[in-house]
Formats: sequence, C-alpha cells, structure tokens
Amino acid sequence: MNHFLGVFVALCFLPFVLWSVELSTEEREYLHKLGTIKACVDPDWEPFETLNQKGEYSGIGADLLALVAKKLGIAIEVLPTKDWDESIALSKEGKCQIISFLNQTPARSKWLLFTEPHFSDVNVFITREEHPFIANPADLVDKTIVFPKGTAMEELIRKDYPNLKIINTNTEMEAFKMVSDKKADMAMRSLIVAAYTIKKEGFFNLKISGQLPNYTNQLRIGIIKSEPILRDILNKGVMNISNKDRENIVNQHVIIKAQTVIDHTLMIQLSIIFIFIILGFIYRQYEMNRYAKKLLYLSQTDLLTGLYNRTKIDQALNDEMTRAKRNGYEFSILLFDVDFFKKVNDTFGHQMGDKVLISLAKSAQESLRTYDIIGRWGGEEFLVLCPECGNQEAMIVAERLRKSVEEADSPTQCAHTISIGVATMQQDDTPHTLVSRADDALYQAKHQGRNQVCRISF
Repeated sequence: MNHFLGVFVALCFLPFVLWSVELSTEEREYLHKLGTIKACVDPDWEPFETLNQKGEYSGIGADLLALVAKKLGIAIEVLPTKDWDESIALSKEGKCQIISFLNQTPARSKWLLFTEPHFSDVNVFITREEHPFIANPADLVDKTIVFPKGTAMEELIRKDYPNLKIINTNTEMEAFKMVSDKKADMAMRSLIVAAYTIKKEGFFNLKISGQLPNYTNQLRIGIIKSEPILRDILNKGVMNISNKDRENIVNQHVIIKAQTVIDHTLMIQLSIIFIFIILGFIYRQYEMNRYAKKLLYLSQTDLLTGLYNRTKIDQALNDEMTRAKRNGYEFSILLFDVDFFKKVNDTFGHQMGDKVLISLAKSAQESLRTYDIIGRWGGEEFLVLCPECGNQEAMIVAERLRKSVEEADSPTQCAHTISIGVATMQQDDTPHTLVSRADDALYQAKHQGRNQVCRISF
C-alpha cells in the first residue's frame, strides 16, 4: 500500500463483485457522477501518513483509507501539499472533498462532516528522562509545551490548561527536537507517533511521562459539508474495517526492522566480530519487539489499575454490541462507581485514594465471570461488559460484584462500597444509549441510598 496513488487508480477498475460493502442504487449513482474523490492529507505525520517527494502517500492512515476505498470500490486521488496548513486551506476552498485522517473539533466542524472513528490512539506527554511523571498538567508552573502547527490537541490544551505556554513548530521532528534540546519542557503527541519518532530519530533522552484519558485521538475521515452522501458512504466503509485489519496495518509501520550490512571480503578475518554483530542484532530485535508489546499494553491499559482504559473499553463495547446483534444473543453492562470517594481523598489523601481504586479493581476482577470485560471509565467510575447475559443474570453478576467489594480488605482499614447501574441491550441501542441507560440506573442507585444495584426497566 506504499504506492498509494497507484493503488487508488487501480480501484477504478475493480469489478462490482469485489465490493464488500452494500450501497444503495442512489449511492452508486452518486459515486458514478462524483468520479474520482480528491483527498488532502498531512504530508508530515509519520507513521500515520506522509507524502514523499514523488507524491506517494503512505502510513497507517494511508493503508486504512486504501482499505476503505477497496471495500467501497471507489477511486481516491491524493492532492500533493507542502504542509498541513496547505491541506486545510485546500479543504476549506473545496478543492479536496475529504481529509483522510484527523480528529473532530469544533473549529473543524464549521466546514467538515465526519465519519465514525476508524482509528483510536492515546496522546501522551513526552519529556526528557529527568522530568517527573505528569499526573495533572494544571499543577505545572512556568512550563512550555510544543506542538506542530494546527493540531487538535493544541486546541484542547489551550482551552483546558492556560497555565502552559504553547510553542509551535512546522514539523513533527522539530517538536521532538525542541524537547530533546531543552528548548521546551514537553510535547504532547500520539503514542504511536511518539514511539516511532523517538526510535527513528534516536531521541533516546526522551520518555513518555503520562497521559490524559480524555485526550484520545479519535481519528476520522473529514468530508466537506456540501457532500453529506459521501460522508454516509465512507462511513459504511469505515464501519466495515475489523480490529484485526487495524492491528495488522499498525504492525507494518510501528515495528522497525534493523539490517546488518556485512563486508563479505572481510568475513574470514572478522568472523568473531561478525558473531557479536549477529548477537547484538538479535538482542536489538528482541528489545524492539518487547518495546512494541509494551507500547501496545500502554495504549490500551489504565496505568493506575491495570484494567482496560477508556479507549480500549469503548472499543470492546462497540465490538461486543456488534457481535451480540449479529449472533442474536443478549448483552448487558454494569456501570459502577465508588460511594463517597471524594471523602476518601479528603480524609486519607490522594495517594491512599489511588490504593483504594487499585484494591477495588482487583476485587471486582476476581468476582466477575471469566469472559466478562472490565475497564476504567473515568475517575472512580468503571464499566463491565457482560456478553451472553440478560437482565436477571446481569443483576446476579452485579450483586456478586457489589458484595465482593464491600467485603474486601481495604488499604484504609475501612469498608468501601459501590453503587451499580445495570442496562441490557435492546435491538435499537447504540453504545451511547446503552451507557446512558446504565448511567441513569447508577444515579437511581445513589439516590436511593448507595451500596445497591439498580436497573431501568422498559
């Protein structure tokens, strides 16, 4: 998929039988009339997307867009631009109908429609090795954070953390170099971009120093507002991509392969050195594979409790609901939080509060069925997914969970309780409506006195 333009032109000639997404007659006629779709991309965002000097489009976003195009049987032409600002300008002028890979923001929503996310990735703080872990950016004083120009995360940081001084660069590498050279205190970039750039450019004095759960990249295709039918069509392609497809694409770009060059004329004389080179190569491959696994773990794990993080549990919720609807089995969720948790923090301090959450997460995991899925939803809230589980069984699972937490030993030597809201999926539910119903039930449990299980009946 590296030679992206060639792949997309080839798609013009795919026979109808190769299309794997069902489109209406109206949508097919619309695509026929529209012709080749013009796309703008970020030419400097490795490993997500990049344009080389020959105009070849490659990266994770490129491969995902190629897969969407293949599933829909459409042709996409990538317009060459020198930087992200030029791509945005062309989109606003209507010269490209889509932008391939970006977050939705209020500013961008003024001229773009968006598909559902086709890739999620956490954003992390990148600092030098000596910098302490960043738990709360609001506590930082006289610190500078650097972003490449025009990023969605810069919009959020400006709004949420005015205490940070923001610096802009023209490229990704310049942002990392400023931190490495002590010209900025930190950067905030995607975990995948951070891992790729640090390894590729050799910024080994940099490290990942924290993340903000609500600052996750939800990368989508942006479509100019004059083409709502195109948005609906592309959305069908996006929703047809499996998690396995995404994992395979990411693995092609993030795991860097090393090569050893051997001077064959010196093989005999340098055989001992050659053996050490091979051993070093094997060790380096082992270390890179270990690092890649660690990055995957970090991208889907809550660093405090060891449970799935918000991004991963969101993804699992979508997958389980799709599977339940496809196979016709029941599916329920439990949304719970710790009763009077603010009082725990106020009385014992935040470090003890963290220990309570860790202990509670362990007790909750041990009480659930082996195939239930639990993740940290945010703060002291947790979400449990219960496949093949109807109303009655969900209430039993929830009550066992409530009792297990209440009876567990606590770091504070005090009993802690939880309130649980239960919701069972209906055929027309979306993830949002199902969680909203569980949230209503959780509110009811708290309103009725806490330390209990409630569900909203239809």
